[in-house]
Amino acid sequence: MTMMTTMMTTVPVRQRCAALGRQVLQALLDEVTLTPKPGLVDLRSRGAHADLNWALMCHSACVLEPVFAAMAQAAWESGDDDGLRQRIGALGRDGEALMLAATGGVNTHRGAIWALGLLATAAAQQGARGASLAPKAVAARAGALARLRDRGAPAVTGNKGELACRQYQVDGARGQARAGFPLVTGAGLVQLHASRARGDNETTARLNALLAIIARLDDTCVLSRGGEAALLELQTGAARVLAAGGAATADGAKALLALEAVALARGVSPGGAADLLAATLFLDRLQEGEAHGDA
Repeated sequence: MTMMTTMMTTVPVRQRCAALGRQVLQALLDEVTLTPKPGLVDLRSRGAHADLNWALMCHSACVLEPVFAAMAQAAWESGDDDGLRQRIGALGRDGEALMLAATGGVNTHRGAIWALGLLATAAAQQGARGASLAPKAVAARAGALARLRDRGAPAVTGNKGELACRQYQVDGARGQARAGFPLVTGAGLVQLHASRARGDNETTARLNALLAIIARLDDTCVLSRGGEAALLELQTGAARVLAAGGAATADGAKALLALEAVALARGVSPGGAADLLAATLFLDRLQEGEAHGDA
């Protein structure tokens, strides 16, 4: 039994759910603070975004913390998966409204509300059942919830990600969730752990995990801004960094700079990959029971 599993069985429910909300918040803060990231907001710059910055992303994440805690609370209070799916769908829409109000209409975390909301709900549900909090178990539970119909959701949202899925015939964030987040439990966590095991510091390990996701994800954020050519360039560039030994090697660092140049020149940002990196960090933190500091 992991430390987190022990905590989930001994701490009062409200505190458990608040703790999960804090863990999601920390994962979002860790993601946006990770530097340097190609085309994404980080401590250095806005990346390819004119309407985003690090402070706004952090503010948005903090506003959403109670939303994730409420989703976890709903999981503890509901024994019916369908009823729970309707409840967290409504909470997610409320969270999106809170986000937009806090950011002046800027979409900072729409994808994260979906992915991290499902995972926080699944973690709470697993805890309520005394079941495993291992990443694949939590991701599989989240996938089962994602496959249930959200009857309160609009048939068409007009969001850029939705439009990109239709135009380019890709699954997007919803497909990843319904499949049980295979790029999180596979590419993201596998690369994160492999990088740590070979002695990379935590920043490098997280960058390599992000690159592993970028290299494999049909990122609708990239597709909506730059189309298939831009997506292929980013995927190829990310794979090139990893093939050179990762972000910490001399050749890998050069390849990472080249990848960033491509993202900025094309005006694209792998925001879907960033959401999945946050999900990776959340599941990693959940499994370990404590945050990893920079080595």
